[in-house]
Amino acid sequence: MANEVMDKEVSFEVNGENVRLTPNMIQQFLTSGNGKITPQETMMFLNLCKYQHLNPFLKEAYIIKFGDKPAQIITSKEAFMKRAESSPNYDGVSAGCIVLRNNEIVYTKGAFILPTDNLVGAWADVKRKDRSQPHHVEIGLKEFSKGQSTWNAMPATMIRKTAIVNALREAFPESLGAMYTEDDKNPNETATKAIQKQTEPSKTQNKLADIIGGGNDATNNARELETEPEPEIIEPIEQDNAEEIEGTFEQPELL
Repeated sequence: MANEVMDKEVSFEVNGENVRLTPNMIQQFLTSGNGKITPQETMMFLNLCKYQHLNPFLKEAYIIKFGDKPAQIITSKEAFMKRAESSPNYDGVSAGCIVLRNNEIVYTKGAFILPTDNLVGAWADVKRKDRSQPHHVEIGLKEFSKGQSTWNAMPATMIRKTAIVNALREAFPESLGAMYTEDDKNPNETATKAIQKQTEPSKTQNKLADIIGGGNDATNNARELETEPEPEIIEPIEQDNAEEIEGTFEQPELL
């Protein structure tokens, strides 16, 4: 039964061409990295390609898996541009870098910057024919740079591309809202990591497990988990007792 599901072919159209895809094809030929994707990740990728009309054989979408980490489902920048340009409301995009030049913030055009410029981010404007104002996006280099070789070699090109993708997604949320590139901040990936972190046993839970199981460190762990003793409460001194205590001290003579 499982083999039948993995071999079941899904057919959909992309740019006038018919694309046929099976889960086995995704696992064997379309997955990058050294990990094996799960059936759930396989189906998520297949359905993304199907419903967003992406051709994985042309690298419009691809899936990456390293070890036991969650798979990354990536959409290429070219797929974003094709999807935006297919909309009758698309009216062009302009983008550039944000640099610190002579202690002033300068918005450049394109990815060209001077050797003395301090690159701090990028901007992008996406115009729609049915909107009076373009969708303007500004992003910071420190927030998006992953410190990888590509980012180190051409940071201006990478941060400008990321700004364009974010502006396109804001301008066309109905068709690009659930798609993310490799350089994007993917909230789904962040949520997955947060869920994994929450499910990891805490240090206290591990100690409790050792105590219950009677491990070698049970006694030490039990001592660490003991609550601190409550502080001693000092009763207030009543007025009569205060006078008696005060009378026991003689005032020093003044010279």
